[in-house]
Amino acid sequence: MSRPGQDGYRTPTVHDYERERKGDKLQDERPPDAKPATPRPLSAALFSRQSPLLNLSKIDLHLERLHWRERIRHYTWTFFTVTMATGGIANVLYTVPLRFRGLDTIGVVFFLLNMVLFLINISMISLRFYTFPETFRASYMHPTERLFLPASVVSFGTILINISQYGLPNAGPWLGRAVTVLFWIDAALAVLSSSGIYLLMWSTKSFTVETMTPIWIFPIYPLLIVGPHAAIICKSLGPSAALDIIIGGFTLQGIGFLVAFMIYASFIYRLMTQKLPQASARPGMFVSVGPSGFTVAAVLGMADALPQVVSADFMGDGPLAAMIIKVVASWACLWIWGLAMWFFFVSVGAHWSCARQDGHFAFGMTWFSFIFPNTALVTATFA
Repeated sequence: MSRPGQDGYRTPTVHDYERERKGDKLQDERPPDAKPATPRPLSAALFSRQSPLLNLSKIDLHLERLHWRERIRHYTWTFFTVTMATGGIANVLYTVPLRFRGLDTIGVVFFLLNMVLFLINISMISLRFYTFPETFRASYMHPTERLFLPASVVSFGTILINISQYGLPNAGPWLGRAVTVLFWIDAALAVLSSSGIYLLMWSTKSFTVETMTPIWIFPIYPLLIVGPHAAIICKSLGPSAALDIIIGGFTLQGIGFLVAFMIYASFIYRLMTQKLPQASARPGMFVSVGPSGFTVAAVLGMADALPQVVSADFMGDGPLAAMIIKVVASWACLWIWGLAMWFFFVSVGAHWSCARQDGHFAFGMTWFSFIFPNTALVTATFA
């Protein structure tokens, strides 16, 4: 394992100690002419009734204590996936049609919690870059960490969506104007972050199909939440501003979905030739659910608002054009929603074999994929 302060270091766990202890014991007790022994599975050692790990207080883990500076050094862009998931839950609580008294209050609590967590993430990662300036460049040059850099933009976008959901109905016209400006800022950040990260990926490293995971889709996610945001705020604006928002949101949503759709092909090819990813990477398979889910919610939401936005001479006959667009969007989104459901079932099935083996999953930041992409599927279902 890497030393504290080095790239790739992580805090040691009980699992690391158990592996090291088991390896030393086998090495010491093995006769010179003995065949290599097969160690017990880690899960059996952890959950066996005779396992000393059941009483952690009796184990001297000899874990090296890290100074707070070293812990800050390893505060990465991946932590923004927490705010993505929290904002996604607030979005679902606002969208779900099965209402009860207090549901809006629960949604507001998640919304405010998300803002607090976002400020904590901003503060901590800024402190990291201030304390260790060299880590700023390393964060977007690292082949894995840079994939999660757009998580900060997605988190910002989810906060704007929650502001539009919970704030616009209860605030004055000033908030509508502010959110409109923030929408275009978010759209610009989405374009720059997604195209910039992919350009860095293609310029600095060669990738093989064997290493492909659905996380490759992740840099396009900032574009995928621009459409849902447009679908929400266009209903609170004047016709002219709303139409601009719809056209911009639909364009950027199409870019995001089409890029994700092309990466889908690489993912399917990887599954056909290399089987399923390893267990620790399988939560990332749920990332493939998000692009289709967000696109359905975005397209149907914007199409639903179009009749109240377009002028009488829009495309020759405004009301008729809006109705045709709404009908076409509804039928086309059935295909896209079905694609999201298909990837959801495949992702769930991929975890079944892991659950049957020992039911033990090592925690990783990719666990956000259990929440955020699936919130898109929920909102698409109720759209």
